[in-house]
Amino acid sequence: MDTNINTFEQLYDICLSLNKKIYEIAQEKMAQEADTTVEQVRAFANRSLFAMKEAIDSGMQSKELSLSGMCGQDCYKMHRRYEKESAMFGDLFQNIVMYALATSEENIRMGTIVACPTAGSCGILPSVLIAVSRKYNYSEKDQLDALITAGEIGRIISVKVALAGAVAGCQAECGVASAMSAAALCQLRGGTVSQILNASALALKNLLGLSCDPVAGLVEVPCVKRNPFLAVHSVTAVELALSGVESKIPIDEVVDAMAQTGALMSPMLKESSKAGLATTKTGLAIKNRVFGN
Repeated sequence: MDTNINTFEQLYDICLSLNKKIYEIAQEKMAQEADTTVEQVRAFANRSLFAMKEAIDSGMQSKELSLSGMCGQDCYKMHRRYEKESAMFGDLFQNIVMYALATSEENIRMGTIVACPTAGSCGILPSVLIAVSRKYNYSEKDQLDALITAGEIGRIISVKVALAGAVAGCQAECGVASAMSAAALCQLRGGTVSQILNASALALKNLLGLSCDPVAGLVEVPCVKRNPFLAVHSVTAVELALSGVESKIPIDEVVDAMAQTGALMSPMLKESSKAGLATTKTGLAIKNRVFGN
C-alpha cells in the first residue's frame, strides 16, 4: 500500500475502494512502514491495551494524593458513593467516569499510563473502550480493532496540528482524545467508516477553543476531571452518529478549524498558566502553597 493517507477524505476513499475498515488500512500501513507484520502491529497495540487496563485497575484501588496534594482521591470518592447509590445513567456511565478518573489519577501519581494522544488526556479513550467492552463482553480482537481505529484518527489529525496544549490548547489534547474515543466506540458498536468519521467530527467540533490553563502549571486542575467529562462527550457523539446524525462540517475541515483556532488563541491560554483558571484568586493561592512565593 503505497498511498499516503494524510486526510480523512483520502482515508474514506481508500476504505471505500478496497472495501476495508479503518483499522485494516491502518494496521497494513503500519506494518509496511515498520517493515513488520500485521500480527506484530496488533501485538504492539495489545501491549497498549493491557497497560490501559492495568492503569484503570491500579487507579481504582488507590487513593494516594499527588505530590501537590490537589488530586488523587476523586475516583475513590465516586466509588464510595456508588457502593451506596447507583449513578443516574446506570452502571456503564459510572464505570466510564470512574475509569477516566482512575487513569488520569494514575498519571498524576507518576504511574504507568498510555498517552492517547497525550498524558493529560490519557483517561478518555481507555475509560470508554474498556468500560463498554467489559459491559458487553467484546472480544480482545474487537478491542484491538477499536484501538487501532482510534490511533489512525489521532495520527491523521496530528498531520495538521501538533497534539500539545502548548501549541493549540486543550482542544488538541482532550479534544482529540474525545474524537479518538468516539472513533473507537463507533467501531466497537459496528459503525461504518462514514459513521466513525462523523462521530469523530461531532466530538471534536464541539470542543473547539478548549483552552489549556493548568493551575500551578501541573497536569491536575482542570485536567483530571476534564477526562471523565470528555469521555462521556465522546459517547454522545457516537450515539448521534449511529443514529444517522452527520456533522455538517466534514472532519478534515473541523481539523482545519481547530488549527486556526489554536493559532488565534492567546499564548497565555496555551499551557503557560498565565491566564484562565491558573490566575484566579484560588488558582494563584494553590500555586503559592505548592511552590511558595
